Amino acid sequence: MKNIKYKALLIIMGCQTIFGQNLYEKSQEGNEENWPVHEYTLTINKDMVNKAGKDVMGMTVNGTIPGPTLEFTEGEYAVIYVKNEMDVETSVHWHGIILPNFYDGVPYLTTPPILPGKTFKYEFPIKQSGTYWYHSHTLLQEQSGVFGSIVIKPKEKLLDYDTDLVVMLSDWTNEKPMSVLRNLKRGNEWYQMKKGTSTPLNRVIARGAFGAQLNFWRQRMEGADLADIYYPAFLVNGQQQPEYPSFKAGEKVRLRIINGSASTQFWMTFGGGMPTLVSADGLNVEPVQKNKTFIAVAETYDFIVTIPQNGKIELRAMAQDGSGTATAFIGNGDVLPAEVVAKPDKIQMMQQMAKMKMKMGAHALKFQPKKDERFEMKKEYGMQMDGMQMDGMKMDHSKMKHSKMKMDIPKDSTLNKKMDHSKMDHSKMTMEMPKDSMMGNKMDHSKMKMDNNNNNNNNNNNINLPGGKAGMNVATTQIDSMDTMQMKGMGMFSEYNYDYLKALENTSYDKTIPVKEILLNLTGNMARYIWSMNGVPLSETDQIKINHEEVTRITLNNLTMMHHPMHLHGHFFRVINKNGDYSPLKHTVNVPPMQEVTIEFYGNEYGDWFFHCHILYHMMSGMARVISYDTPRDPRMEEFPVSKLVKEADMFYSWSMLDAASHMTEFNFVASNIRNQFNIMAEYGWNQNLEAEVTYERYLHDYLRIFGGVNIENEMEDSLDEISTTAIVGVRYLTPYLFNLDVRIDNKLRPQIGLSREILIFPRTAIFGSYEYQVDFGWVNDLPVGDDFANEVVWNAGIEYFLSRNFSLMASYDNRFGAGGGLSVRF
Repeated sequence: MKNIKYKALLIIMGCQTIFGQNLYEKSQEGNEENWPVHEYTLTINKDMVNKAGKDVMGMTVNGTIPGPTLEFTEGEYAVIYVKNEMDVETSVHWHGIILPNFYDGVPYLTTPPILPGKTFKYEFPIKQSGTYWYHSHTLLQEQSGVFGSIVIKPKEKLLDYDTDLVVMLSDWTNEKPMSVLRNLKRGNEWYQMKKGTSTPLNRVIARGAFGAQLNFWRQRMEGADLADIYYPAFLVNGQQQPEYPSFKAGEKVRLRIINGSASTQFWMTFGGGMPTLVSADGLNVEPVQKNKTFIAVAETYDFIVTIPQNGKIELRAMAQDGSGTATAFIGNGDVLPAEVVAKPDKIQMMQQMAKMKMKMGAHALKFQPKKDERFEMKKEYGMQMDGMQMDGMKMDHSKMKHSKMKMDIPKDSTLNKKMDHSKMDHSKMTMEMPKDSMMGNKMDHSKMKMDNNNNNNNNNNNINLPGGKAGMNVATTQIDSMDTMQMKGMGMFSEYNYDYLKALENTSYDKTIPVKEILLNLTGNMARYIWSMNGVPLSETDQIKINHEEVTRITLNNLTMMHHPMHLHGHFFRVINKNGDYSPLKHTVNVPPMQEVTIEFYGNEYGDWFFHCHILYHMMSGMARVISYDTPRDPRMEEFPVSKLVKEADMFYSWSMLDAASHMTEFNFVASNIRNQFNIMAEYGWNQNLEAEVTYERYLHDYLRIFGGVNIENEMEDSLDEISTTAIVGVRYLTPYLFNLDVRIDNKLRPQIGLSREILIFPRTAIFGSYEYQVDFGWVNDLPVGDDFANEVVWNAGIEYFLSRNFSLMASYDNRFGAGGGLSVRF
């Protein structure tokens, strides 16, 4: 009976298509319909490039960064040969393209890696139109330059414009990307210092925000953070300030904007007349006049602009943290400047968050990764405002009907003034919840399945729904960037929503289809640079199982201070917003800090698909999952175990530091992955005091680890004649207020406690100190007659000035070695 029901449903819903593919069909390999073949050859190689004033080794596609634009027409059959002329593996993922699983391009998961000197043939039917892109999915190669754009023209032109221009945004580092990630793993603050976005104590105090700073420290956080990495250049089509003078006055140009950055989100603004947004993530939406627009990593937006009679349009894309800008100029004549977006005020953000009683610090690494604690985590961490539990009861501002609120908000897309919410009478506001696909009537809970399994089985699904095919509505809507109500203290997040996107056709599902609810908390640890979902990184989780006969609805609950653009391979999903049944379809959705986004889709595919944060360094640090239809693995993948992909998120990284000073020398070496860490420490004073230590640590969760090892030190001061070697075991714990606590005991049964701390007091200046107290009760050693115990105290304090990422000037006093100064070297 159940099969009959779903067969009938398929017949009834047969007209619902996306990209010319039935909503309930799975993709098929081969050119079964004998479509015309369109071939390309891409050659990936290593080349010296100069994108930011320095010659460095990059990776090019057909000799350029970005690679060439691949142009297709809907209804063609793509055949793309990718040649690997490097000495390392590579791959290509076709971002946003609906295609057979085997050609999705994630090495070891769906597609074999392309080995050095080899060529791989990708082939798939083009069943969609719009703006998309391609990039390597091997380690951090995308950051090095392996990416490019895809433009697919529809069978019939649906929009009124004369020509188009691809605008590929990207970020560029002169460092090796793996060195960047290693630097993030070690907790170095250099990138924030270099960008000028750090929040040292002197600035915090000057702004009257010391209380907010204490609130952050109490929750084991240094401060508000928006972006992780320093980039010397932000690029448009591989250049810092390209000009496009060939466009003529009066021409309507479709700007196909792609954020191909590795980790940078941008605020985009346009000079000249108001641009019209017509497409998001490749799919046409209801046209809307919109200037200031946030574009997350991996998203695409298409705007139509009219070239002015006199002047050239400036397109500005400011990095979200204000650390740099990419610009392009379109047309001729004097520059028509774009709005300059104000840089974010991180200290003010800290103050606002403290007033909101926001509880941060959700574990990125749980004590019991197999235990399902998703809902407890959501309840414990999140926002509390004036006694209202924001995490217990989600207030979705996207679903408030602002026309019903008695608020005088100027209709101005460049509104910068803050609202005085203290003078608002919230009791007099009325709110209406729009009807969405599940809210139109009372929900039939008998048709809904709650995912009460292990938190590692939190699944994502996709929906292939109508979109991108219908004729465009001639009328457009003009919106401003402040169309969302700013609740108390919420102004910093008010613009991060998708309410301006409305699908052209109803995207909702038949209400008889069962719905499976899944909660994914997005979690992270900036200090150790671990990113995860529900406190479980990729290396410690199971697959998320997808049921073909269900709609999967996923709540993405961000418990971190970073934006997370989440991408599901091979699928489009509904992003539930105020437009209800006309909520847009996307392949990538940005989840703002401390906010929720709900997506939903119907499972119509097969095989395994990758779901991950598209900030490249977050993905490589664990914020990813494998979505599985639980179908047999493709036999062509037998030689390529998925475990290799999983291990990429749990690699060992090593770093060292050497302090060479006038009174002592200290060397530290660390090798660490997510759970395990090896440490070597050695100190030598010019007065012949020596101490060395080798330990292994096991992280039980973010803040607690157990350790064991060997300690070596001289028994007599100023003499190396007698060396003592002891075994040690203990625990290390990161306390509230960011003190590193070390509690241990050695094989002579001498307990010891230690505390250490470092604080950035000026933009490039930090103070540090440590204190150790060891006591000997004579349980093993003989004490002098009359003594109940013996003790030893070691302490030091110092100051450090950061010259660069690798070098600092330092001065310190140590009660064993005295005072002195010198150079710190990090490598």
